[in-house]
Amino acid sequence: MTLEQHRPVALLVMEERRRDDVYPKVVREELERLTHWREPVTRERLAADPSVLDGVEVLLSGWGAPVLDSVLLGHANSLRAVLVAAGSVRPLTTPEFWAREIPIVSAASANAIPVAEFTLAQIILGLKQVHRVARELRERQAYPADPHVPGGYRSKVGLLGLGEIGALVASHLRNFDVEVLASDPVVDASTADGLGVRLVELDELFASCSVVSLHAPLLPETEGLVNGKLVASLEPGATLINTARGAVVDEASVIPVLAERQDLTAILDVTFPEPPVAGSPLYTLPNVVVTPHLAGALSAERGRMGELVTAELRRLIQGEPLRHAVVPAAAHLRA
Repeated sequence: MTLEQHRPVALLVMEERRRDDVYPKVVREELERLTHWREPVTRERLAADPSVLDGVEVLLSGWGAPVLDSVLLGHANSLRAVLVAAGSVRPLTTPEFWAREIPIVSAASANAIPVAEFTLAQIILGLKQVHRVARELRERQAYPADPHVPGGYRSKVGLLGLGEIGALVASHLRNFDVEVLASDPVVDASTADGLGVRLVELDELFASCSVVSLHAPLLPETEGLVNGKLVASLEPGATLINTARGAVVDEASVIPVLAERQDLTAILDVTFPEPPVAGSPLYTLPNVVVTPHLAGALSAERGRMGELVTAELRRLIQGEPLRHAVVPAAAHLRA
């Protein structure tokens, strides 16, 4: 069946302020060519008038996606697929949705690209201990004679989690003369070996690596996993990077360690709560760098996710297997 023989009815539901970034003009034009395109609506507009779902076969979304509950599904009897130009589908999927066995696509792999790039940059800076040396230079108003840093030759870099982003970071690091260690209970040794990574226990990861980067999903077993004891075991001058979820770090026990260990640097692109509460030491500790989700796709970078969704829609129409469909068993691992 050609594209022209069946153009499904499609509806985009997401917040307006990021719509043009995720679905730029060239992407929207392609979507309109592939489908019977309906005027996009917001989640709030959909809630007020769910009848707009009548006849919709493909639901597209992104930030501000609607929850796929029994109420919504009751108005979406023609729904064949949900394509989400964002990472996690956990917040919008429900048991009622999974029971319908409707395929759902996540653009996590597209969002992983800028996160991995940001992480790689921070790892290289961490191996040179740029933030620590810059702090000391500013305090002393003098250049250090010969800074002692691990550097990018035979140093150890630790990754907590080898999911989509952690694996991509590992693949980037293969271009450098560093040893990559990882801790991930759901990854076997052969998979890690294929990524050029050596699996170790969590204690060893923190105690032996010059930079530790967090990529674990937020699950009951990972909440508060990175505690003060682990951070205190980091070697002098080490860097901790978190681009995963803020609650993976037990801030109550980690902040005192960072306050005492001024040699350490924490790069926190996520916190818990988010943003940190007023007066939080995270705002004022000189060895903590807090950024507001700069690692994830921003501005034009978000267009990658819209392009991924468009490619998946084309496969759906042509009867080809979807490459980025999320299976129910793995959905909870999508942080």
